[in-house]
Amino acid sequence: MPDAFSDIGTGGPIILLLAILSVFSLALIVYKIVQLSPVTKGEANRDAALASFEAGKIDDARRAAESGPAPADRVLAFAIKALGNGRSGSALMAELMRRGNEELSRMTRHIRLLELIAMTSPLLGLLGTVLGMIQSFQELEMAEGAANASVLAGGIWQALLTTAAGLLVAIPAAVGASLLAGRAERGAQLIEGAIAQLMLIADQPSK
Repeated sequence: MPDAFSDIGTGGPIILLLAILSVFSLALIVYKIVQLSPVTKGEANRDAALASFEAGKIDDARRAAESGPAPADRVLAFAIKALGNGRSGSALMAELMRRGNEELSRMTRHIRLLELIAMTSPLLGLLGTVLGMIQSFQELEMAEGAANASVLAGGIWQALLTTAAGLLVAIPAAVGASLLAGRAERGAQLIEGAIAQLMLIADQPSK
């Protein structure tokens, strides 16, 4: 193992660190994809819950909302139950906002780590390249001009390898973070939309 790292020169430890970051970021992307997969589902359940609530069937509406898998379903179910128990006004809206923020925080958790990996990986790769170039030119200086071009070129491509590795880690992390953040934002919009529809129905004058 040490011989393999010495072949990469000064960039060996940095290549190892980038490999660890790559495995971690890919595992995190898979985890977040699984976690966020249901956030845009359950539209039929929410429509059924709103229709039942509008018809005055509070229990049916709550059960329909609770059967949905999305964060919007959970917040909607709580709102229906609260309205059915006679709660309303600013206190209810504050509690719904708190629950919505909790759901959003849960959806966006760890996405910042992906963004951090996407930001730091190219810098680590550049650091490895700079250190490798320094090492190559130090070896050239010690050779007092006797080093041939192939030795210098070998040191340079080994140094540039860390930059390529940094970009290979950063690109999937950046794309994953952007797409996952967009899905979490969509989940938050569905929460707002479901609650807005419910409150609009609740504010309708009784026939």
